Amino acid sequence: MQLVLDWDGTVTERDTLDLVLSEFGDREIYERAEAELDAGRMTLNDVIATEFATVTAPLDEVVAHVLEHARVRSGFAELARARRPLVVSSGFHELIEPVLEREGVLGAVELRANRVDARPDGWRVHFRVAETCEVCGEPCKRADLPAGEVVYAGDGHSDYCASLAAARVFATGGLARWLERRGVAFTPLTDFRALALEL
Repeated sequence: MQLVLDWDGTVTERDTLDLVLSEFGDREIYERAEAELDAGRMTLNDVIATEFATVTAPLDEVVAHVLEHARVRSGFAELARARRPLVVSSGFHELIEPVLEREGVLGAVELRANRVDARPDGWRVHFRVAETCEVCGEPCKRADLPAGEVVYAGDGHSDYCASLAAARVFATGGLARWLERRGVAFTPLTDFRALALEL
């Protein structure tokens, strides 16, 4: 069974996109866009593009901030070396790879994520998946799932559709609440040592 992990809020204890936006973005636009996402009036891709257009800081400055503040869940490095998971993220290679390198597991995971052009007049996002999903009606991570049975771990909106395609789900945060409301079985995600014992 292939292990697939979300990055922000799943591998990391705190969503690093939120970490960046709270330091370098526009709070008012962020809150408005998140409300539109919750109301179903904007897709996640639209929200990310809107929010990151307000970030004008140089990439190296933002990466330094992420490396200083981002923490990964306990047991991630050991799990990555043992299981070589697929990480599927709505975040950016440019922010994720430095953290993987810091943790010593850059070569131990396969990463599928968006890319960003860190322009001084506002960052531009290059989305990995642009096609609309037939199941949820917006571009999503389901298209990135490998063939066969999948164990999926996630925490939020970007994980909703993909989690429904998994044989087993570990969930926390908004994903756990969303699955619970729908009566979908999941195992609470605490840390990766506990997850590894369940596999």
